[in-house]
Amino acid sequence: MNDIASAFLATATSRADKPALFWGESRFGYGHYRDQVLGTAALLKARGIRPGDRVAVWLKNCPEFVGAMFGVLAADAVLVPINNFLKPAEVAYMLEDAGIDWIIAEENHAGLPELRTLRPGLQVLAAGSLPTAPAAIPAPSRGGDDLAVLIYTSGTTGHPKGAMLSHRNLLENVASCRSFLELTEDDRLVVLLPMFHSFMLTVGLLLPLLSGASVVAVQGLHSPKQMIAEILQNRGTLLPAMAALFRALSQIPAGIEFTSLRLCVSGAGPLPMEILHAFQARHPKVPLIEGYGLSEASPVVTVNPPRDPKAGTIGVPIPGVEVTVQDDHGNHLPDGIDGEICVRGANVMLGYWNAPAKTAETLRGGWLLTGDIGHRRPDGWFVITDRKKDMLKPNGMNVYPREIEEVIYRFPGIREAAVVGEPCERRGERAVAFVAMDEGRSLDEHAFLAFLKESLADYKVPRRAVVLPALPRNATGKILKTALREIVARGN
Repeated sequence: MNDIASAFLATATSRADKPALFWGESRFGYGHYRDQVLGTAALLKARGIRPGDRVAVWLKNCPEFVGAMFGVLAADAVLVPINNFLKPAEVAYMLEDAGIDWIIAEENHAGLPELRTLRPGLQVLAAGSLPTAPAAIPAPSRGGDDLAVLIYTSGTTGHPKGAMLSHRNLLENVASCRSFLELTEDDRLVVLLPMFHSFMLTVGLLLPLLSGASVVAVQGLHSPKQMIAEILQNRGTLLPAMAALFRALSQIPAGIEFTSLRLCVSGAGPLPMEILHAFQARHPKVPLIEGYGLSEASPVVTVNPPRDPKAGTIGVPIPGVEVTVQDDHGNHLPDGIDGEICVRGANVMLGYWNAPAKTAETLRGGWLLTGDIGHRRPDGWFVITDRKKDMLKPNGMNVYPREIEEVIYRFPGIREAAVVGEPCERRGERAVAFVAMDEGRSLDEHAFLAFLKESLADYKVPRRAVVLPALPRNATGKILKTALREIVARGN
């Protein structure tokens, strides 16, 4: 199959009675989604949606997300998943940039009235009214190189950019993940992170639903007890999530064991060693492996082999993906030398929507420049050192905040940590540590800085620590260093 919708409909038709998605006490079969996808596609076509038109989906995690996602693609349209936590003005920018006239959203979404004002003429299809009766539609006509998903990346400066992912990009990434993770039809992927995020869109939804497996979409996201109960109740086998979630799961009371989980995969940001060790100590029978990816790569690039993980690394490239380390001039660097992580393969995006200059900056000689700094070890495993833009230069020396953060996490009572730079007249730049403490703990800054000096060169040690109740995070839980830099700029 050259397109995602046809691949899903073929899978769903052959497994009509099998559960596709578990939602608390409810379950939705493949047959249900086949009918909802066909009905939604027919409705969109009847409303005038033409091949290549962009249709936004602005939903929190819910069973209808699956029908909306595949329904848009079955209508030969382009899916534009929208961050459900964005404000109407932020969404309006994306709709304007992508030329979107149709959006699928909850009928009572609080942001819809303002969004309609900002985007006059916007047509809204209520997710609760997606048809569930089968309908006859022409077979999807999109090909592998056609645009399938336009996913907006969270810009660190200015407006976000729309990464253009083709049907082939996503199908190849799914096939590679299926092989690498040894996924079978008996697996049940646990979805805790937002479905609109590229990590969950590919690994949490497309991977299982194009493979005949099932999804366990957890409702009780604000209650760890309920979250664990749903995973156990619906027998989730594979949990892709992020470091903060695994930290929480490492602290669950004794006597609660994830008997059904066979594997956990950490992505959407770095996995600090302290969190990895804490999780494995609490759940020694459930391997936790780290992977790496980015929206522009559909998104998975590397994963630690489940049978041979190496702590502190992001693993090896998945099948069909090449990874090199290059300098600023495109020269390939030898093992052990830090440079920019660069990716090549069928998973790499077509480019950025309506942004040829940005595309040219990011795609160089067939390689995707990730903006991440790291190196390849002699054994072939890759290590991410930090983000290129996050690197500090006190006294002209390269300092990677992640190295400092790994040490900070070892200090007793630290719940969250992040390091950013601030201007320094004498050194040019110096590190500032932001931390959040475990409940009931306070920070002795003198003892804290003395602890850091035991493991770090003097020029790497932060000159001060700022304690916050919680570090600012985006919708998927990634720490927002841009917000921390703003605090520094204000002189706090």
